[in-house]
Amino acid sequence: MFYFGYIAWEYPTNRLLQRLPIGKYSAACVIAWGLTLCCFAAVKDFAGAVAVRFMLGVCEAAVTPGFALITSQWYTRKEQGARTGIWFSFNGFAQIFGGLVAYGIAKGTEHHEASIAGWKIVFLLTGCLTMVVGVIFLFTVPDNQMNARWLSKDDRILALERIRINQQGVGNKHFKWYQVREALLDPITWAFFFYALIADIPNGGLSNFFSQLITSFGYTAQESLLYGTPGGAVEVITLIAGGWLGDRLGNRILVSSSGLILSIIGMSLIVGLPLDNNKGRLGGYYLTQASPMPFVAFLSLISSNIAGYTKKTTVAALYLIGYCVGNIIGRFRRDRNELEFDAFRKTAFEINQWLTFQLRPTNIPTI
Repeated sequence: MFYFGYIAWEYPTNRLLQRLPIGKYSAACVIAWGLTLCCFAAVKDFAGAVAVRFMLGVCEAAVTPGFALITSQWYTRKEQGARTGIWFSFNGFAQIFGGLVAYGIAKGTEHHEASIAGWKIVFLLTGCLTMVVGVIFLFTVPDNQMNARWLSKDDRILALERIRINQQGVGNKHFKWYQVREALLDPITWAFFFYALIADIPNGGLSNFFSQLITSFGYTAQESLLYGTPGGAVEVITLIAGGWLGDRLGNRILVSSSGLILSIIGMSLIVGLPLDNNKGRLGGYYLTQASPMPFVAFLSLISSNIAGYTKKTTVAALYLIGYCVGNIIGRFRRDRNELEFDAFRKTAFEINQWLTFQLRPTNIPTI
């Protein structure tokens, strides 16, 4: 249900990101996301869980496109790949932190009686931390260079001048229908959309249920929380290193393809190793966590290479709608055997994607 809420609000939230002060609106969405997460601790039935999951999707819909737009306002095109990789890598940090916290709470409530269930403590803790981060974001991240309180007047002008080379400005609040038409008729838009859709079908079945995958290797549910954390470290390292190297070499697509190659190797280990080789298959799972590299590279390309604010927000919305559709399709396959079938599917899809984007006569420009 999370992705249905995400889809429902994705285009409206991109319009609001264009229309409203982007820093304040993004912060409000982060705070609302944390508050909604806390509400999960009060859920008593399936209907309540569905409603909260839907609202979580609504609140999160603004985060990725909002951060991408903020990146395009503050950094030159040659810098945006690395910066996008840095902030997106915090998904990996969250996996590490969340896994350790969940494991600690699970062990603590196992040995010491708690007044509320352990899973409720997890939601309350992470929700409150998210709200704190949202408040810090509200007072730290400005809407643009001209209202950055932590810059002097001269520094604000310099911050604007350094991105003049982008030839994209720092945001236009006027909605332009001709740019929507350009976005819908541009084949690159649909290349972004279909990549996100196809690449995230396996993500919905594997990454979102990684604990089930790890338990299928022979580990306990509690161990799966702990053993999932190195996957987050792989994501952090590959995204930061890949973003930096892509900008350094001037080819984000080629560099990000290494993430697909690592993921293909990882899927091959999961599928091909004997079922009793738990450590080898677990190592294969860790390699799959390099797979977000191309997704983040394409996100940074939308940020740096799509001119026109209305067109940029439209392309970003379609890209993330494709991401949601892929995850919704993938989440229908959740039992152990189907997860392993998805491993075959992910390998096939990613080989196809790698060949498709690398063998095109003309790649999307990456500077």
